[in-house]
Amino acid sequence: MATAPPAIFSPVRKQARYDRARRLGGDHFLFETMIEDILERLAFVRHTSKTAALQGLGSKALAEAVGCEATFLAGDFDTPVAATSQSFDLVASIGSLDTVNDLPGALIQMRELLTPEGLAIASFVGGASLGKLRRAMIDAEPDRPAARMHPLVDPRSAPALLGRAGWRDPVVDSFVLTVRYGSLDRLVQDLRAHGLGSALAKPAPPLGRDALQRARAAFLAQADEDGKVSETFEIITLTGRR
Repeated sequence: MATAPPAIFSPVRKQARYDRARRLGGDHFLFETMIEDILERLAFVRHTSKTAALQGLGSKALAEAVGCEATFLAGDFDTPVAATSQSFDLVASIGSLDTVNDLPGALIQMRELLTPEGLAIASFVGGASLGKLRRAMIDAEPDRPAARMHPLVDPRSAPALLGRAGWRDPVVDSFVLTVRYGSLDRLVQDLRAHGLGSALAKPAPPLGRDALQRARAAFLAQADEDGKVSETFEIITLTGRR
């Protein structure tokens, strides 16, 4: 009998962070970078889409860029999607597969939505991202650090996951985007604007005032000579066919 995957992430908290991101608006540079990369991949494989199923906060911008008939999927593949199997020649997920409890199951759902020879693409933040922020969070609570940031998908494990999900011609790529920050608060603002706040099912209590000040100081202690911190986002992109 198959066992359910562990509930690392809360669907309620995930929805709340998406709702907040929509309210905040702001500069969605991560989504813009992912979409630009996806468009280059579509051009490289000469894939022209007529019907696309898109998911994630950046999906509307991707639909405008691709210029095809698009169905926007609610949720993030942690639950069965309300769409018919083998209905789309393109299925794309932007910025959300890093917080699904059942990643193999999500990848299977993406494949099932594809028509034969259809193309699936998923792009999200993972790997070695946000190392400076993680360091600052640990230094903020040196005696008993709490789990405030969720584990990220390692791109080295992705090929095996795609194989388990039945993706044909799977490709796993990643690249690093470096963004420079003058404060911890500005980084947090960008994360919230992209819906990248904590979605852990068992969240840690909020940082106290003293701990928050230590986190801010620890973050700036990693600054370059000009006083700005070079933080990194590793963008992982998965592609494959049915």
